[in-house]
Amino acid sequence: MSFATTTSPIHTNFKIRADILELQPSIVQWRRDFHRFPELGFKERRTSTAIAEKLTAWGIPHQTGIAQTGIVATITGKKKGHHKVLAIRADMDALPIQEENIVNYRSQIDNMMHACGHDGHTAIALGTAKYLWEHRDDFSGTVKIIFQPAEEGPGGAKPMIEAGVLTNPTVDAIIGLHLWNNLPLGTVGVRSGALMAATEYFHCKIIGRGGHGALPQQTIDSILVAAQVVNAIHTIVARNVSPLESAVISIGEFHAGSAVNVIADSAKLSGTVRYFNPEVGLKVASRLEEVVAGVCASHGATYDLQYHKLYPAVINDYAIAELVRSVAENVIETPEGIVPECQTMGGEDMSFFLEAVPGCYFFLGSANPDKGLAYPHHHPRFNFDETALATGVEIFVRCVEKFLN
Repeated sequence: MSFATTTSPIHTNFKIRADILELQPSIVQWRRDFHRFPELGFKERRTSTAIAEKLTAWGIPHQTGIAQTGIVATITGKKKGHHKVLAIRADMDALPIQEENIVNYRSQIDNMMHACGHDGHTAIALGTAKYLWEHRDDFSGTVKIIFQPAEEGPGGAKPMIEAGVLTNPTVDAIIGLHLWNNLPLGTVGVRSGALMAATEYFHCKIIGRGGHGALPQQTIDSILVAAQVVNAIHTIVARNVSPLESAVISIGEFHAGSAVNVIADSAKLSGTVRYFNPEVGLKVASRLEEVVAGVCASHGATYDLQYHKLYPAVINDYAIAELVRSVAENVIETPEGIVPECQTMGGEDMSFFLEAVPGCYFFLGSANPDKGLAYPHHHPRFNFDETALATGVEIFVRCVEKFLN
């Protein structure tokens, strides 16, 4: 997910209540602790334990061990009114990246780093939980705060849903945020409809007939065939997808051969497919198979194509997106602070929650180039302006108050 940062003015005149501003130093401390000790998907044991210890200390009811390391905290308001249920989701996992930042809270684990902001998401969710628990008189209904493992892969949202996190009590709507270095501090990216793309991938083995490099007529050159497959695949979006739709096919791996004078008998390539419209996804997958089959047939080669669906597209509900937008407008207080054109071909398994219940996933601008905090997500020097943490809590709390009251 590497995109240019929008160069809009950075605003810090957020409307954040005093009680949340008082929480900011703690939220920063929690975030930095999570950052020092990153953990990969379904292995977030230290992170999960730290969250559970805080929830226990505050007296907040919660369940642990959901989908291995997931946690759900349940907070019920004391105010009289309709008993609706709003869920808030935060992901906890890190990435297998060696951190290059020189900060006193840099990762203490080799080849592992919070390079996408999930440490901040977890800290924001904890701050939200603490504030709501201490202000239960201010809202009716129930808030379920979901700490989810393995967003980066293989995906923790679906197992948590299957484990029942959206029931007992039944969730009416769900919201979540992503700290977003593609937007500057002082902005919120929110829109209804498609926000993030469906994520799919494929592995393809081209099977030819190997032989001596000096006698190509005796072989079926798998590298030549695979190279033509790569070129042909890149015509699918250009010539089979409407220019009014969005789709991406990217080849990320190509492996073949073992010696300069040997024509390889097989070649392997892998790639990813991204789109918003499910019909486009079906078209791309179908054409991918047809293209591979056609190129291989023309050379007398065969193939083995494995196609996998990972995450569906993130589709925001109109009403919940409008709720988030209206709240964000009150917190940011600048017209240019709300960015509706914030789509990305990056993927997210928040999509499974949004398929199950109405909801909204939104981007919280976190880049600050003046502080050197503008490296893209998944970069070894990724970091964000921690001013955004309290802003995230404020937006979540206002969404709770507005939705439940």
